[in-house]
Amino acid sequence: MDATSDVFDAQPDDFQSVSIQLQSLGAHPRFGGAIRTIRCLEDNGLVKKVLNTPGNGDVLVVDGGMSLRSALMGDMIGASAVENGWSGVVIFGAIRDRVELAKLPLGIKALGSNPRKSSKDGVGEVDVVLEIDDVTFRPGALIVCDEDGVLVEF
Repeated sequence: MDATSDVFDAQPDDFQSVSIQLQSLGAHPRFGGAIRTIRCLEDNGLVKKVLNTPGNGDVLVVDGGMSLRSALMGDMIGASAVENGWSGVVIFGAIRDRVELAKLPLGIKALGSNPRKSSKDGVGEVDVVLEIDDVTFRPGALIVCDEDGVLVEF
């Protein structure tokens, strides 16, 4: 996979750049694919449900409202994502089990971590257009992630 800087230099009119500084937390710092989305706040029920379905190399983008009060993904959900063929997960919120997630062959970007569990009621929305940091995340659009950041296809 080409570096995000090379992709942006070659196609600056085709990609949006996320300025929020996300941490790389999985074993694969470079990942990309078609976007799937979830909007949820401190409730990872939908994250677990979606990552338990075939990923087909897609990347799940989770709008967690920028909350760091509880984790939206841990090692068990991360392992499920690997088993189901997801390329990666980008969480605008927190994860937990950092050490175990770092061992998984999965791309993971998140704001940070918190050992606190989230609720599991399944409240939220799946496959909706997200607007985060003036960047539009449309289901099916391309996302490219690496150590330098995140690019999203217009």
